Amino acid sequence: MSLKHHRGGGGLELSASKSFVSKKWTLFLCIGFFCAGILFSDRMWPEPEANIVSRDTVASDERMRLESEDCDSSKKGLKREAKDILGEVYKSPDALQTLDKTISNLETELAAARAAQESIVNGSPVSDDFKLPETVTKRKYLMVVGVNTAFSSRKRRDSVRATWMPPGEDRKKLEEEKGIVMRFVIGHSATPGGILDRAIQAEESKHGDFLRLDHVEGYLELSAKTKTYFTTAFALWDADFYVKVDDDVHVNIATLGAELSRYRMKPRVYIGCMKSGPVLAQKGVRYHEPEYWKFGEEGNKYFRHATGQLYAISRELASYISINQNVLHKYVNEDVSLGSWFLGLDVEHVDDRRLCCGTTDCEWKAQAGNICVASFDWSCSGICRSADRMKDVHRRCGEGPNALLAASF
Repeated sequence: MSLKHHRGGGGLELSASKSFVSKKWTLFLCIGFFCAGILFSDRMWPEPEANIVSRDTVASDERMRLESEDCDSSKKGLKREAKDILGEVYKSPDALQTLDKTISNLETELAAARAAQESIVNGSPVSDDFKLPETVTKRKYLMVVGVNTAFSSRKRRDSVRATWMPPGEDRKKLEEEKGIVMRFVIGHSATPGGILDRAIQAEESKHGDFLRLDHVEGYLELSAKTKTYFTTAFALWDADFYVKVDDDVHVNIATLGAELSRYRMKPRVYIGCMKSGPVLAQKGVRYHEPEYWKFGEEGNKYFRHATGQLYAISRELASYISINQNVLHKYVNEDVSLGSWFLGLDVEHVDDRRLCCGTTDCEWKAQAGNICVASFDWSCSGICRSADRMKDVHRRCGEGPNALLAASF
């Protein structure tokens, strides 16, 4: 009885022990499986993530490759286009000259803008006299012809008005239709408002063909007058060329316009009858050069420059004079001064002998169809007794009354 009981009690104890162990191991196993699950998740979960990143990276690389190819294609296309454009430019001298002129114009405008800005900053803005209405300043002209004159040259001016300079409304029509501006150029006397200035003012009221300069007239001041003329004309009119001619020279305006038009694509052109005369050191002689020593040994010649009776410069050179007017040196002879201002610059000197025909040979040249641009007598540095002879020269050497109307520039 007791044995059975002992056995029975032992079985109950063993059963209870087994139950205890089973629960214990179950807890351990649960904890173990939980930890293993975490470990398994830490090991296995990043793999798909890595695959996703890898796919994104591949896609990104692919896009970059395609964009790079597109960029390379665009660059190649632009390079081909640039080569084609440059090829066409190099094939055409006119296109190259146009490009050069455009670049030069931009450089000129930039320099002018800088000069104007400096003037304003320094407290010296551009004079109101040089400011024109907007509609006028936008107009583009072929050329401005300034006829250099003096207070005592009333008869010369009248002879020019009666021959090669159109009067009144015809002159205005010439500006509007052909882009040619013509003015007599004169400053003021040493006593402004005096009898000489009043006489010019009365003449201006009648004809309206003067350009008055801020300049004191005088024979020894011709270099200063030339510089002031180009500066003033450049400020007032936007033209391709600026011409200076003496009032005792005969000019065929239509022929001059046609001749200058040939050089429209040239950025820096200086046109005239080029010469290189002796530097006169002896005092008291005409054209004496006080600064002769600057030209080397006595007996040397000047550098090449256009004779003063008539010459033309392009817009870029007029702009250069305007911008640098305060530092340009003036020699006693104005034609020498002008030539000196262009030394060291990239300027094309055009020696055109049609700008300096004699009054004897201009007639037969006109009859042969080779009309001269300008005619005068070398012995007088102009037409001798021009007030009396201008009409005769015009009759023999003129281009005809309808030349300007028929001209196309």
